Amino acid sequence: MALKLNIYRTIPGVTTASAATIYTAPTGYTGVVLLVNVANIGTTTRTVSLFHRRSGTDTSIAEGFPIPKNDAVNLVDGKLFLQTGDSLIIQGPSSGFADLEYVVSILETLN
Repeated sequence: MALKLNIYRTIPGVTTASAATIYTAPTGYTGVVLLVNVANIGTTTRTVSLFHRRSGTDTSIAEGFPIPKNDAVNLVDGKLFLQTGDSLIIQGPSSGFADLEYVVSILETLN
């Protein structure tokens, strides 16, 4: 059976106090990150961190980025390409992490 050329993914979630993998590009595909929107639904400013992980090495995209209450931010300006096995990692603050909700939009394209 032939693999699909393009697959669109929408990944919603809530941050945690520890780093969590949002997405890992599957074998044979490149993940094109189109959007990483994080909304603060809490009553105080909260911080969020986003990382690219390749072969166990994390590269910061946004670290400790403050989001005011009742506000939102897109943490990826433009496109981010994740090669097979690369991951997108997100982490909320040590307290109030459940106040941060995210939605990630990814296009998986066949290598």
